[in-house]
Amino acid sequence: MTGITVWPVGVVVAQVTLFVLGAPFLVGLMRTVRCRLEGRTGPPVRQTWRDLRKLLGKQRTQPEKSSVFFAMAPVVLVATTLVVVAFAPLLSIDTVFSGGSDLFAIVFLLLLGSVSLALAALDTGTAFGGMGSSRLMAIVALAEPALLVAILALAAPVHSSSLPIIVAGSLHHPMWLATPQRILAFGAFVIVILAESGRLPVDNPATHLELTMIHEALMLEYSGPDLAFVVLGESLRLLVLLALLSNLFVPWGIATSLTGLSFVVAVVSLAAKVALLATLVAAGEVMVAKLRLFRVPELLAGAFVLSVLAVLSSLVIA
Repeated sequence: MTGITVWPVGVVVAQVTLFVLGAPFLVGLMRTVRCRLEGRTGPPVRQTWRDLRKLLGKQRTQPEKSSVFFAMAPVVLVATTLVVVAFAPLLSIDTVFSGGSDLFAIVFLLLLGSVSLALAALDTGTAFGGMGSSRLMAIVALAEPALLVAILALAAPVHSSSLPIIVAGSLHHPMWLATPQRILAFGAFVIVILAESGRLPVDNPATHLELTMIHEALMLEYSGPDLAFVVLGESLRLLVLLALLSNLFVPWGIATSLTGLSFVVAVVSLAAKVALLATLVAAGEVMVAKLRLFRVPELLAGAFVLSVLAVLSSLVIA
């Protein structure tokens, strides 16, 4: 009885620890893949951790007329993402928070982090902050409906939006993963992830051009530990989104039993799946160009169409 009680709590602690440690390495891996494909040596994979350590040792600065929103946004971003890590079945479908792991709640928490950054950028009163906030909210307003409708396609076969139930249903019925609604929902999820994480072709994470940047404009006024929290929060969000994508559509490897071996297998399999997805995303970024801003809604509208077709397919098949 003690092992059964301790196991779900230990899984949550392990998930949070591993994701905090691994998120900067994921960003470093993607940067390294891009550099190698472009014929450059690039920084080492652990460079993001070096940058975070350097930022934590610098002095914190704040715009003169900014309010509490500016100071609280990095904390809210990291905190909401860590709550998602604790609640979502990323390494095991049996955690202490499995009962409250709902896809709609997770989408809301991730959206809360984006809104907090947008409010903080507006709070600075700078032109670039306001520009980045308006662009981010325009993208979120188009991406979130596509994601929510795609969730309905995943929830339809199991009649529930609970993540553990969806993952368990996919494990027990492997043929569901090859159905049209899953394939269409997968395409919508990928486009939304690229938009939410600020990757190409929606945004270029390596640019510092004022007229084209979106996510960079949101953190332009941050420095020191605050900037470190924003960088850590953004890398955590990317890792969580890729982990959710892999577990929802390729769930094999996730722990379903209360054993240490199954947990080790889950860690290794999730790391391999996320690394593969991150490598594919980084390789794709080398081959595509950033879309013009007025073309981004067309891409997100395509994601919404895919998600609607996924729902219609699930209704027809049902």
